[in-house]
Amino acid sequence: MKRSIVYAQLLFLVLLPVWLKLTSYLNPLVIVVIWFTLTIFVVSVTCWWKQEKMILPIQVLHTAAILYTCCLLVLLFFRPKNQNYDTINLVPFDTILFYLSGNVDFLIAFYNLAANICLFIPFGLYYGFWKQTPTTKQVLFISTCAITIIELMQFITKRGSLDIDDLLLNVLGVWCGFLLYPQIKKILIIKSPAGTC
Repeated sequence: MKRSIVYAQLLFLVLLPVWLKLTSYLNPLVIVVIWFTLTIFVVSVTCWWKQEKMILPIQVLHTAAILYTCCLLVLLFFRPKNQNYDTINLVPFDTILFYLSGNVDFLIAFYNLAANICLFIPFGLYYGFWKQTPTTKQVLFISTCAITIIELMQFITKRGSLDIDDLLLNVLGVWCGFLLYPQIKKILIIKSPAGTC
């Protein structure tokens, strides 16, 4: 597992010029979020490939989830001021098709589409470990309600546009995390405090 952590750091450093370009459009904290996500991804894939297991105390899981949520909220609510955030799109797939049209810089289009999905995958995973017996309906209902509230708050505070495609992609990300949960729990063992279930 130590090697996979080293490989993740090397990959992050090699792609650092790409990550730095994103700070022109997003809060600089995006670098930390990408580093965290990339490291977890590389370590998880390596453990899955080698059929190794990781043991993590539940307190660490909760702490990581809280820190990750705080970082993501900063990204969502503290953006560069040179952008227009007063638009509304209630037409499904309109923004997605715009990003795929080729009229937007590739890096920005790729980041916006990929990030709207990938950055929400950890929440589906966390819900699986926290709930232990989650259902698809619960995951979709809770994620839709929570992300709708975030979208409305972004729009009201002029920190983001009101876009149904963001909602769809974010919920898709949570759902993808939920679908990955059965595989991830094979390599990640959450250790509860002594005396608890």
